[in-house]
Amino acid sequence: MRLQGAAQLSIVAGLLVALLPSLVASREALAGPACASDSPSPPAEILWDTWGVPHIFATTLPEVAYGYGWAQMHNHGNRLLRLYGLARGQAAEYWGEQYLASDRLMRQMGIPRAGRDGYAAQTPEFRRYLDAFAAGVNAYAREHPYSLDPELARVLPIDGADLIAHTHRVLFTFLAAGHQPPLVDFEGLPRTDRPGAGSNGWAIAPARSANGRSLLLANPHLPWDADLATHFEAQLVATADDLDVYGTTLAGMPVPVIAFNDYLGWTHTVNTLDGFDLYELILADGGYLFDGAVRPFETEEQVIRVRQSDGSLREEPLVVQRSVHGPVVAETPDGHLLAARVVGLIDQQHGALQQWWDMARARSLDEFEAALRRLQIPLFMVLYADREGHILSLFNGRVPVRPSGDFWFWTQPVPGDTAATLWTAVHSYEELPKVVDPPSGWVQNANSPPWYTTVPSPLDPDDYPPYLAPRFLSFREQRAIALLRSDTPFSLDALSAARHSNRLLLADRVLDDLLAAARASGRGLAREAADALAAWDRTADSDSRGGVVFALWAMSMFPGDVLTPNVFAIPWNPADPFATPDGLANPEQAVEQLERAASTLQGLAGTLDVPWGALNRLRREGTDIDLPGNGASGEPLGTVHVIHYGAILGGQVAYTPAPDGRFPSIAGETFVAEVEFGPARATARVLLAYGNATQPDSPHLGDQLALVARQEMRPAWRTRAELQGHVEATTPIPRLS
Repeated sequence: MRLQGAAQLSIVAGLLVALLPSLVASREALAGPACASDSPSPPAEILWDTWGVPHIFATTLPEVAYGYGWAQMHNHGNRLLRLYGLARGQAAEYWGEQYLASDRLMRQMGIPRAGRDGYAAQTPEFRRYLDAFAAGVNAYAREHPYSLDPELARVLPIDGADLIAHTHRVLFTFLAAGHQPPLVDFEGLPRTDRPGAGSNGWAIAPARSANGRSLLLANPHLPWDADLATHFEAQLVATADDLDVYGTTLAGMPVPVIAFNDYLGWTHTVNTLDGFDLYELILADGGYLFDGAVRPFETEEQVIRVRQSDGSLREEPLVVQRSVHGPVVAETPDGHLLAARVVGLIDQQHGALQQWWDMARARSLDEFEAALRRLQIPLFMVLYADREGHILSLFNGRVPVRPSGDFWFWTQPVPGDTAATLWTAVHSYEELPKVVDPPSGWVQNANSPPWYTTVPSPLDPDDYPPYLAPRFLSFREQRAIALLRSDTPFSLDALSAARHSNRLLLADRVLDDLLAAARASGRGLAREAADALAAWDRTADSDSRGGVVFALWAMSMFPGDVLTPNVFAIPWNPADPFATPDGLANPEQAVEQLERAASTLQGLAGTLDVPWGALNRLRREGTDIDLPGNGASGEPLGTVHVIHYGAILGGQVAYTPAPDGRFPSIAGETFVAEVEFGPARATARVLLAYGNATQPDSPHLGDQLALVARQEMRPAWRTRAELQGHVEATTPIPRLS
């Protein structure tokens, strides 16, 4: 909420008076004396291109960090301040009662403390980098107070510990979101009411490319309206350190997390790694049972301050309980407590940011793997390519060494009354599934387990513990594999065309059965729908007719994954993984559902062959942008070009219309990079679907949706010469040593 008039001016003025000494001191401490040089160096500055992407050209790494912090505040200032306040576990103190549950969870998980401890654990060099980023954030707030919501500005100033805490909160959210029972959503807040994360990542070796150059596709999919999941695109150049990296991070994080340089690049997908376990405790005599004895809880008393509507603060006591497993975070319906054991937090690992930073600065596969071996990033697949022709797929993360049980056993609460379920170590880098330079010439992942990262696969699931990853292959990943197994060599254009493919694999598997059952049913509306579907091209292109009725039918007919029993006539079979599942197990039920879908569509559009883009609309909250959509939900529809339309209901994407009868875009494709590694430099095409800013007055809020509608990409401008004619503003950066 923004205050108006005198009230707003009063709050901003008071804020500046309070913050000015610390902000000035921080900036002066960082600046120090000007760096000596025999000849003038190029200016340290941010060149803002016409898509709102900052190109940060500087001499030193602290200057780059300062500019990076400034730039993130310029484009996402309100969002950053909210994220840092949440990670501190003080959001209720800043903004009221609705954040009390979040503060409890952050305190229980120890994330604010992890921020402080983690900052102290960094190397002096990296602490200077974090300090410079924080100084850039604070300086922007000082110099542009009216661009920020005064209520959110209560968080200022921020420091390096906030950056570590925020990173821990992000990683904790990815580890815990969607877990059963759900603990957090994709805001990192209690409960799940956001769609899960997805992504595509492809790396293609010279042997499979048209010109003998390696190719990389980065294509993460995330919710479009979740603060924590907001992508921010930028280029970072430090001449003194020979750094030139281009990519994306999640808003508030001070290093790129998906990126490329002239030597190499990588992307992430959310992998099927379980690094978050809930232990069910049996209470007894004020403690809990463990190996036949009663153990006392370790307890800590804290106070959460909660802002009231009149601006006063009340105090809410919090007792944090910890068992041998970890902090107590929930209670079961039968009165048992649940303790959470989370990799990275339970073992006090604070090096994720440094690892990402060193990945961005690597120049060879050996240097890149040296960073990966630290296993400080607790999850995410890594897909990698470089200019020497190497490609890599790694099931990255901190995988607990568990005493027994398969993957599905550990996704539910496990008994906490015995040491037999308590893990204390993680698997080494050498023990993780990894593929380097396979004969196929490609690797990929689309959030399925690692067993089909390439075909033929050198990975045998039986060679790994059964808890490491499940066995399945999603429709989206099957579609990606089919595209990559094509005999046609990949150029950058061919890579882009494959990534934009809107064909729905589910239609190829079940549509013939559905048409036959509908036509044989004698049901008039079902037969009309069958006629529309028979003429459909089985794509989610914007002008494709027939796909909407199929999507309405499929999104309610299929729960969403290939392992759902009693839905397909032939279930998914690891002995035939690329042709199953197939067919309909219950044609009569399918016809009944088709009639309901057809009736719904007639009510919305008056016809069954409405074009896909007429009802599926590309929209961005806070704008009046409304464009014909393309792409669809990867599951269960089975397309690689993922854009979710509809609404979020009960933590899942629901193909449900908005009040105007249209299906707005809500998640899916975010940052995209199609990269080609030449002998001297990398070239790329990029896109950030919803735009590179969220500040309400930014012209870049949603400005790239027009490209999405046309299925186009932008060139990644990476030199001052390439930027000529494309710069809309310049921001100077102070000289920092």
